[in-house]
Amino acid sequence: MTRSNDLSDRPWSRRAFTAGVVGGGAIALTLPLLARAQQAQAPLAYPFPAAPGNLGLTLAPTPACGAGATEAQTEGPFYSPQTPLRASLLEPNARATKLVLQGIVLTPDCRPVANAVIDFWHCDEAGVYDTRGFKYRGHQFTDANGVYRLETIKPPPYPGRTPHIHAKLQGQRTRLLTTQVYFPDEAAANARDGIFRRTLLIAQRTLADGTLEGRFDFVLSPA
Repeated sequence: MTRSNDLSDRPWSRRAFTAGVVGGGAIALTLPLLARAQQAQAPLAYPFPAAPGNLGLTLAPTPACGAGATEAQTEGPFYSPQTPLRASLLEPNARATKLVLQGIVLTPDCRPVANAVIDFWHCDEAGVYDTRGFKYRGHQFTDANGVYRLETIKPPPYPGRTPHIHAKLQGQRTRLLTTQVYFPDEAAANARDGIFRRTLLIAQRTLADGTLEGRFDFVLSPA
């Protein structure tokens, strides 16, 4: 396979990104990534389904829906638009803890947002983001009850960052939300991460088969 000379077409770990910024290749490295990040600020361009589906999950809203919109966070330089429509990001032979993350997308007055689009992405087992393809990237739509369910792995920490999952969400009549969610069993790494927020912790438990089950409800502001 021919090695690309296009820096924006290679997978980058956050370590490589940081090294490039402080080294002599800062301009060559950061310009493609900045362009990618600026492009991503536009509303999510996925066509909404004609009618919402039904995941068959019954979830009670958490108290978070009465406390205003979910806190926004930076999307970072590794967002890729136009990801595949899929609820499972699991890769064959993944060597990491399986994670099932589910919850409800709500308005601030606790009404479910049906057909909201959620774009998820995170690094792989080695702390690397796939910028050539869509490994550990995908979007889905909430069902008629505002419920989503994501199957993936628990991502690892990498230099400067605690384990986290990125998300961009938008309903048909809501504002765009870009944020990140975190894990409560990573107290030491969370404390070292400068942008970690306690309000963005998922609730989690470990199932008998070792799968990590998480819960997080997103709250979107009206447009």
